[in-house]
Amino acid sequence: MSTAYSTTWRKPPQMIQSRGWRIALALGALLYLVLAIGTIEVNWTRVIAGMERAQRFVAGFLQPDFTTRWRDISNGLMESLTMTFTSTVVGVLISIPIGVGAARNIAPAWVYYICRSIIAASRALQEIIVAIFFVALFGFGAFAGFLTLTFATIGFIGKLLAEDIEDIDEAQAEAIRATGASWMQLINYAIQPQVMPRLIGLSLYRLDINFRESAVIGIVGAGGIGAALNTSLSRYEYSSAGAILLIIIAIVMVAEYSSGYLRKWVK
Repeated sequence: MSTAYSTTWRKPPQMIQSRGWRIALALGALLYLVLAIGTIEVNWTRVIAGMERAQRFVAGFLQPDFTTRWRDISNGLMESLTMTFTSTVVGVLISIPIGVGAARNIAPAWVYYICRSIIAASRALQEIIVAIFFVALFGFGAFAGFLTLTFATIGFIGKLLAEDIEDIDEAQAEAIRATGASWMQLINYAIQPQVMPRLIGLSLYRLDINFRESAVIGIVGAGGIGAALNTSLSRYEYSSAGAILLIIIAIVMVAEYSSGYLRKWVK
């Protein structure tokens, strides 16, 4: 039995039916935008001085210096790569049971709410705030960065994995249940084959994100190449800072193309 689909476009229903109210709300939003921009205090003296520093930074970026601070750059790069890999692996391993527990269609209600609370807590806090907290607890260094990226990975992978599990083909799950399979067998034979390609793709994507975030959280003392970048900028060594940025861009590009290739191979 074939399903007939409409071939004509229909304008979606409007939330506010009254044309007058729509105009009033649009004008109100525009007025608020103008007033909000007007509250921004601009110090034009600092803007002019900042433009001069920006020119020096661009000049340093175009003439990067990889040799002067290469020891600090290489150590920071190794820290970032180590943090990125370990936090992604540990975070994914922890997020798998949390993501399974956060799927409403296969988890008991009390497990669902606990796992959803963990995911919400992880997603509510930005990485830089978590990094400041862990640096205060455990001191400067890569360990605080590892914990920060692991915590962020749990919320990211756990939420998306739970949504994928809730969107699975229920016919396959019902067929496995009809055989009298246990809960673990249901996960292994009905859930895992459907979500595994997506989980691998998300894990590779998170690996890319974690490396970029390692450069950010290093600014607050959580180790990694971000610490070397912050030092170079604070000393106005723009050539070294340009070299660090070029290295970050190159690694992110390699990770992006590699993860895209692997995702295609998995699918």
